[in-house]
Amino acid sequence: MSQLPRPARARRRRVAAVALALLGLLLAPAALPSAASPRSPSGTGPAPAATRVASGGTAALAGYAIRSTAEVPDTAAAVSTPGYATAGWHRAGPRSTVLAALVADGTHPDPFYSTDQQRIPRGDFSVPWWFRSDFTLPDTSERTSLDFSGVVSAADVYVNGRQVASAADVAGVYTRHELDITALVRAGTNTVAFRVRPNDPRKHLTLGWLDWLQPPPDANMGLVRDVLVRRRGPVSLHDAHVVTRLELPTPSPTATATVAAAAAELTVKAQVRNDSQESATTTVTATVSGTGIALREDVTLRAGEVRTLILSPDLHPQLRLAQPALWWPAGMGAQNLYGLDLTATVAGSRSDSVRHTFGIREVKAPLNSAGARQYSVNGRPLLIRGAGWSADELLRWDTTAAEDRIRAALDAGLNTLRLEGHLEPDEFFDLADRLGILTLPGWECCNKWEGPVNPSGSGEKWGAADRLTARASMAAEAARLRSHPSVLSFLIGSDFAPDAATERDYLDALRAADWPTPVIPAAADVTTALSGPSGMRMPGPYDWVPPSYWYDKREGGATGFNSETSAGPSVPTLDTLRRMLSPAELETLWKSPSAPQYHRSPSPTYNTLKLFNDALARRYGAPRGLGDYVAKAQLSQYENVRAQFEAYARNATDASAPSTGVIYWMFNSGWTSLHWQLIDRYLDRGGAYYGAKKANEPLHIQYSYDDRTVAVINRRPAAVSGLTARVTLFGTDGTSRYDRTVRGLQVGGDGARTTALTVPALAEGQDLPDSTYLARLTLTDGAGREVSRNVYWLSTRPDVLDYGSSDWYHTPVTAHGDLTGLKSLAAATVTATARTTQHAGGRSTTTVTVRNTGSRTTGSGNTPALLTDVRLVDGLDAPVLPVRWDDNQISLWPGESAVLTAEYRAADVRGGAPRIRVSGWNTPTTHITPDPS
Repeated sequence: MSQLPRPARARRRRVAAVALALLGLLLAPAALPSAASPRSPSGTGPAPAATRVASGGTAALAGYAIRSTAEVPDTAAAVSTPGYATAGWHRAGPRSTVLAALVADGTHPDPFYSTDQQRIPRGDFSVPWWFRSDFTLPDTSERTSLDFSGVVSAADVYVNGRQVASAADVAGVYTRHELDITALVRAGTNTVAFRVRPNDPRKHLTLGWLDWLQPPPDANMGLVRDVLVRRRGPVSLHDAHVVTRLELPTPSPTATATVAAAAAELTVKAQVRNDSQESATTTVTATVSGTGIALREDVTLRAGEVRTLILSPDLHPQLRLAQPALWWPAGMGAQNLYGLDLTATVAGSRSDSVRHTFGIREVKAPLNSAGARQYSVNGRPLLIRGAGWSADELLRWDTTAAEDRIRAALDAGLNTLRLEGHLEPDEFFDLADRLGILTLPGWECCNKWEGPVNPSGSGEKWGAADRLTARASMAAEAARLRSHPSVLSFLIGSDFAPDAATERDYLDALRAADWPTPVIPAAADVTTALSGPSGMRMPGPYDWVPPSYWYDKREGGATGFNSETSAGPSVPTLDTLRRMLSPAELETLWKSPSAPQYHRSPSPTYNTLKLFNDALARRYGAPRGLGDYVAKAQLSQYENVRAQFEAYARNATDASAPSTGVIYWMFNSGWTSLHWQLIDRYLDRGGAYYGAKKANEPLHIQYSYDDRTVAVINRRPAAVSGLTARVTLFGTDGTSRYDRTVRGLQVGGDGARTTALTVPALAEGQDLPDSTYLARLTLTDGAGREVSRNVYWLSTRPDVLDYGSSDWYHTPVTAHGDLTGLKSLAAATVTATARTTQHAGGRSTTTVTVRNTGSRTTGSGNTPALLTDVRLVDGLDAPVLPVRWDDNQISLWPGESAVLTAEYRAADVRGGAPRIRVSGWNTPTTHITPDPS
């Protein structure tokens, strides 16, 4: 057995399993999005119209005609010549993989349903494919260039019959290329053609899917970012950015997000290049929106000379801001942004201009006394509450869909999204800046990116060309991401840190780009000579563990910064399952707990739901049908995800080994999945999502599984006083076994905690009808308003963990808690009324009042309606998605009511007016039609 430290050894075993699975998939036949997948710009029909590029303008190629080189006998010179006939070619959008285009035009079936992905032949993608597009120019009086990244995996590039770059130069999805094509273009129609090489994430510095999902048969080969055609005058501007330095006031216990920084200094930088054959003098003007800053400087350049222009506050005092508008994460303050405009003129005529958006904020992440990263933004520490982000499996980009997902993450109380590879396009980070969610981008584990350092990974070792590609990738992404205030750090390693030479290359590239935030050597617990300790750890788990697991400060429990962890499986709602699985697969899901599940993972470690299903049956009882299985899964996922976030929140203020960050693995999936997701492919939200949303409330009351304490967590900036906490314990027969109220509680801001009381241990036989009982926690403010409600289902028999037998993905359980008493809860009657209001801009709001009117069973009038779920559906009872509910999956005792509000796009309601579906653990399903406002 390896003598590596346990976390490293653990992940090596995970990587080996993934590698074996990927090898099997590469040898297997192949199969992807359905109607609710992000809208693809690809489609059938003629080749896209030529992209018009105006004088002095920049335009992205509008789309491509694509075809396998195996079906194109003509030469590259012919294919890249204007007028070449593309009858029979497929149409692709401006950012498209090959498979995304072929699915969009109906060539291949929806690979997100059942095992349809296996019907797509992988051999079709073993040869290069042509991506061909036309653009028009009004004249040839300006410099013209192609500017692009996003090639998967490499490409030979041709313009108007001439090769301008080879695949040896245009390699790697993250490298950026600017190709001067001035001598080749003509007035009128021009053609650019990319001969895109096949991708293999084991062999190329691109991207793969690890153990997340079944990888697409084309391995994402294509052009997945915009290809820009730029026109400029003789002098051009490059690498424009603003370096900010913040001087914060002395911290105060009463400081809030509204306190202005003492000062900020801005330094404007740009490269000015003379592209002409003679010397030139250019006047560069710079303005910064919202500040009144307006600067100009004359620069004289020799022919072909490049010079770095630096406008510093030492020479331009205007660049000192006494009252800057800071950028804050959501919930901590406003997301203020500034705009830099630079223009270069020559002889009174505009030669080039750029616009650059930035925010002013300061991120620090020192190591605390326990060696963990403790992040702060603008001097205020914060617990990182994050989750892993996944791109679409076919790398299709849809800004609306991405915004829906980011808003859902914020609504769940998350403040950070981690991107392990799959670094999304600019619009993603623009959204993150605007909406206020932090991001943790970094390189992938286990494939080519870790080839030199991961002995059990699938990635090949690097050659000299790979090292150049890696350095160029780091330089390009550093320049692209450095000014986004949402970017918290860059992780230059994932499961393993880079070797010393690569780390030096990465750090040099980041330094050259004026990278402003902490650089982390790996997401794992490692130390490097140049970067020092990572301050992070990744001990797992990745599969099922009980809720109590998260409270122990060992393995994946709540201490330090856990960069990726969760209890693994996440079974979606019944609505989603019926959209993604065949009837036979739905039967297998609940009848065969050990059966392989295609929609879980290609890894043999994760390709079944056995651990989850065994625990579900032992804790809740064997499923009696598909509906019963899904209902129990939602209860299990709710309690587990809630416990994970609550444990990290409770331990964040501990004096010894506090928790500083947790990344739930993962937030979303790139396809229809049965694991690692808080929200499913269609943005439907089940127990896992609402467990996170409950745990991450701004002001929250919670129960601790380890010591039975009840705590209040306040994530708001300001302290709160005059709070009242009440805890009531109930048997499953509805009778109260304990009831206590604590008044006059106060709690500080920014994640502070106060302990209200300790709940007594109940034992079977203490007048309990069984070993299951319920805990209702409520928190009210000084005016008596309920500000937090939390309901737990607990067992007098604890889950017993065998820590000595832990492996890298879970800790075994030798005895399970008994929650089967929930089956004996009497049926509850929940009534509902609703009203829908139409708003400007195509938005609608439906307000639903739900009330528990009492039990149907005589003598048990205190039975709650457990996990009452309210859904907005259309006329066919299909869920309207996406929908944001301010609260949901709530538990109500007889006589209690709640008002829930749903916000959604009116256009997403199909088949008439929306309806409301009400259901729950012990609540029969009913439907109502909302009244119009």
